[in-house]
Amino acid sequence: MSVLSFTINQSIMRRSRKFILSGLLAALISGCTLGPDFKRPVTESPERLVTAEQVTQIASDQGQKLVLGQDIPGQWWELFKSKPLNALIEQALKRNPSLKSAQAVLVSAQENRLAKASELLPALDATLSVRHQKVSGAQFGNPNFTGSVFTLYNASVGVTYTLDVFGKLQRELEGMDAEIEYQKFQLEGAFLTLAGNIVTAAIQEASLRDQIKATEEIIQAYEDELAIMQQQLDIGSISKISLLNQQTLLEQIRTTLPPLHKQLAQIRHELSALVGDIPGSNALLAEFTLDDLHLPEQLPLSVPGKLLEQRPDIRAQEAILHAASAQVGEMATNIFPDLSINANVSTIAVAASSLFSPGSAVWALNGALVQPIFHGAQFLHQKKAAIATFEQMAAEYRSTLLKAFQNVADVLSALEYDYAELKTQNAANAAAAETLELTRGQMQVGAASILDLLVAERAYQQTRIGQIRAKTLRYVDSAALMQALGGGWWNRGPLSKLVAFEPTLDSKYTTIFEFPRFRKLK
Repeated sequence: MSVLSFTINQSIMRRSRKFILSGLLAALISGCTLGPDFKRPVTESPERLVTAEQVTQIASDQGQKLVLGQDIPGQWWELFKSKPLNALIEQALKRNPSLKSAQAVLVSAQENRLAKASELLPALDATLSVRHQKVSGAQFGNPNFTGSVFTLYNASVGVTYTLDVFGKLQRELEGMDAEIEYQKFQLEGAFLTLAGNIVTAAIQEASLRDQIKATEEIIQAYEDELAIMQQQLDIGSISKISLLNQQTLLEQIRTTLPPLHKQLAQIRHELSALVGDIPGSNALLAEFTLDDLHLPEQLPLSVPGKLLEQRPDIRAQEAILHAASAQVGEMATNIFPDLSINANVSTIAVAASSLFSPGSAVWALNGALVQPIFHGAQFLHQKKAAIATFEQMAAEYRSTLLKAFQNVADVLSALEYDYAELKTQNAANAAAAETLELTRGQMQVGAASILDLLVAERAYQQTRIGQIRAKTLRYVDSAALMQALGGGWWNRGPLSKLVAFEPTLDSKYTTIFEFPRFRKLK
């Protein structure tokens, strides 16, 4: 029975050896990397992002229009032609903590990748040891020998090299490259969001200041009218109830001011936080009104196919999909052997002065091959899990793509209806202003009642505020289109080189021996 078992084992060993050697030889010759090579998913995209009717509709008396195929500038916010706004975004590049965090994660991913790549090279280590010990004769079967005490000195250099025959390490590096790509577009996305939030907050501040100014002017006009009506009441030309109605309307308008001031203060706090200042520190000097901002005359609109290249969220999700693909390849290598080579050269002596004397040198050369034989179904299920993860990431990639096109479509529709709303508000405001002026004239000659004046005043106040809000939407949605199309990051240098932060850790700690713990030990 034992002979039969030995024969079978020998046969298995011979077959395994032939299989392994042939596999190693083929791998060494071809330099194979197992698993799928990543390719961007083939996705359909619409023929155009906007219809000809929308291109015509998105226009105004200010001359704003869409330019199909025009590229987005890298500093798209400069289209609003506001130096204070440009300065705020420059400040945010240097001080916003979210950008600093995203940049630090990117640097960490890059450094980890460089560290992993070093495994492709041989590792060289030097060792120096001293051992003082006593041996007993009983250890060698001679209890009568009392033993001896000696000191052994050893200096050695070891080299270890792992052969990446089947590309496991290459797949790991591919996954880490995808992680770097992901973090790069996370940084781009963080900055795009930051710039968009700053522009939007500045526009909202401008809108609130204009609304406050308009409301204060309306209040002043109502106060003047109330003073005139008081005189009319004194001479008996109007009733007390007419005066009270006008005063009620005045107080109602006054109640709209505190909420506007509250929103303005909150917007100022938001801007301070976005650019890296403590809210309420009065460090934010820039103030905005709509007259200070220039509505972009031309809105660039990319062709649909370029959206896949331009949107940071799509590119980031693509990088995640790439990493999942590399993980499938990494799992595919688990069933193949790992091959490593170790070499060690050392010198051993009983006296330190004799370490490098002739005859003290020893060396060893070892090769190790580990071939998985039986691990249950572990590797199979790990590979299936990696494939399932890839399928999940592919579905999420498509979901991100659909949301991106939805985002662009929503913004384009908003721009179309912004124009229609502003056109209506302009017409309503002009009509309300003319009605108010005529009603005032008729009041002076007794052809209109105080109720007619109150109605005209309320209509004018509402249309003027509505006009400001409609104008604000055009600015906000113009900025939103730049964001939806990717923000033009490809037309400037790498953001990682533009984001400049002072390091938090003191530069003197870059050497390990300068840390406080080591200084205490010294």
